[in-house]
Amino acid sequence: MLAVGAGGGFVALLGAAGHEVLLVLAGAAPPPDVPGPGRLVPVVADSRSLDWLGDACVDLVLAESRALSLCLSTEVTVEGLFRVLRPGGRLLLVVDSLMLGLARLAEQGRWAELADAPSADVVLVPTDDGTIRRCFWPEELSGLLEDAGMDVEWVRPRSVLNPATVEHALLQGGETALRTLVRTEVALAVEREGESTGLHLVASARRPG
Repeated sequence: MLAVGAGGGFVALLGAAGHEVLLVLAGAAPPPDVPGPGRLVPVVADSRSLDWLGDACVDLVLAESRALSLCLSTEVTVEGLFRVLRPGGRLLLVVDSLMLGLARLAEQGRWAELADAPSADVVLVPTDDGTIRRCFWPEELSGLLEDAGMDVEWVRPRSVLNPATVEHALLQGGETALRTLVRTEVALAVEREGESTGLHLVASARRPG
């Protein structure tokens, strides 16, 4: 499998499950330890262009940490991901949502950009660390994946409940509140699939077999 922008925890879990993971590193950062029977192959490369990989060579692509939101020409990157996937292979990805982008624009006082965002073809938002992130609404993300040739299984919020709500509930109710929060989150995620709720969107798509 190919991991782009995946955190050490995810890579460790995949390795423990026995997967061979090709981990793309943006710099010379040390790779995480992978326990268990799996194998980690770190590669320092540009994840926005996968011309260093052959066609149909991986079964799964995990694009975590909103890596595709940093690929401003996301269409080109997704076409590359489609190319390296084997027929029947799956792409799992996380991106910044339009809701998060609008909130950032409001915090920065960029009122002109905020007013133009609903009619914009692409919404690009500067962040405090100097990077620019592309934000998506569900229909845009689904259409982008379909245009690349993918069969989209679902697009949904990564988390429906507001982080501040979760933190307050945990402080007040502890372990009992955690069980209630999990049940509520799962129920809302199903009910609101395809909506722009939440700060991030998660999508699952397959290359037709």
